[in-house]
Amino acid sequence: MSREIRPKTAKFETVEPLGKRVLIRKDEDKKVTKGGIELPDSIEIPTITGRVVAVSAQVENDEDLPIRQYDRVLFNPKNAIPVEFDPDNCLYVVPIDDVVAVFRKS
Repeated sequence: MSREIRPKTAKFETVEPLGKRVLIRKDEDKKVTKGGIELPDSIEIPTITGRVVAVSAQVENDEDLPIRQYDRVLFNPKNAIPVEFDPDNCLYVVPIDDVVAVFRKS
């Protein structure tokens, strides 16, 4: 009687970016324009904004980098690495150089 060996599936609880990187939860793509027009599923307005979920220790300890957890940011998605961590797949590890703006309330 042979036993089938199945690899154990790892269950992750957190994702911690390393180096000069941040973990961003991308905002949902817009399906309605500002004028109230609903767009079909095949057409969406791409967004490159999101909330910082976690920052690496290197970014957190660098006083020259004004990015902190929960900041809303604008980022260049070209070098963003998608994280297959949650079913919505909205998490991305982004190099700090690709974060181009931080939204602040005045």
